[in-house]
Amino acid sequence: MSALRLLEWLFFFYFASHIPITLFIDLQALLPAEIYPQTLRDVLRWYAAEFKDPMMLDPPGWFKSFIFCEAIVQMPFFPVAAYAFFKGGRRWIRIPAIIYSVHVATTLIPILTHILFHRFPGTPHPGPQTPSERLALLGIYSPYLLVPLLLLLTMLLSSSYRGEAR
Repeated sequence: MSALRLLEWLFFFYFASHIPITLFIDLQALLPAEIYPQTLRDVLRWYAAEFKDPMMLDPPGWFKSFIFCEAIVQMPFFPVAAYAFFKGGRRWIRIPAIIYSVHVATTLIPILTHILFHRFPGTPHPGPQTPSERLALLGIYSPYLLVPLLLLLTMLLSSSYRGEAR
């Protein structure tokens, strides 16, 4: 299996896994709690407590705007991208993938900066206080920067994704 095909499988799993994460976890920060079963609300509360991520329980306005973009712009793209990378070599995904990856990378920079430098309160939803807690939370968010950057480089540099669409 070629290195490009391995990357395509990585991208497929990234996009396919993002669908339930967005629908069942991330959108809880925007939508009324009543529409989610208690089990999913408990999963979100567990995650926020375990990884000290208060942004998911009490999101600042700027963070809500990113989740809104995830719902409106990114979510419709996830199944399309998953299909393209599952099939492999679908050149028509190049421009949408470039747009997606630049958009997501742009949103992750302020999120990661916030995690690193913000003075999070201890209550009611504790944020990371120690360097190790900040690094743990960075570890959760970093793949959502690194994979899109890898996708961007693949789309820009791979000869398989340049040229005529098939």
